[in-house]
Amino acid sequence: MEKVALALSTLLLISGCAQNNNTAASGTPDSDVSTEQNQPHHPETDQWVGRWTGVEGLFLDISKNEAAGPGHYLLEMQYGLDADQSGTFEGQATAEGIRFNRGDGPQLLRAGDGEATGMKWLLEKEDCLVVATGEGYCRD
Repeated sequence: MEKVALALSTLLLISGCAQNNNTAASGTPDSDVSTEQNQPHHPETDQWVGRWTGVEGLFLDISKNEAAGPGHYLLEMQYGLDADQSGTFEGQATAEGIRFNRGDGPQLLRAGDGEATGMKWLLEKEDCLVVATGEGYCRD
């Protein structure tokens, strides 16, 4: 009986090793390997591409950053009334929105409505992107 148990244990061990070898040999990428094919698709943030309007001439233009790959964007914006409060910034999609850095630090662009912008001129809008209370851009 002991010999049978030992033989079965050995057989199970060998078959388990064979399964792991087959997976590696099949060309299936490991979960730790990061390839462009493994990058998540970003349908929500891809829908944000285009022009968004703020108040008093402020704007946000979002375009895909094809050179950087899927989920990467270029954000051209006038985010304040002063001339130095404008520029083009590289952004990357996350589960929360698009993360980017500019002169006033790291930022997160997220979906919201006019109320979320905190600006009375945009209160009635429904399709908006918000950086922070007091900074938002909407579409009509």
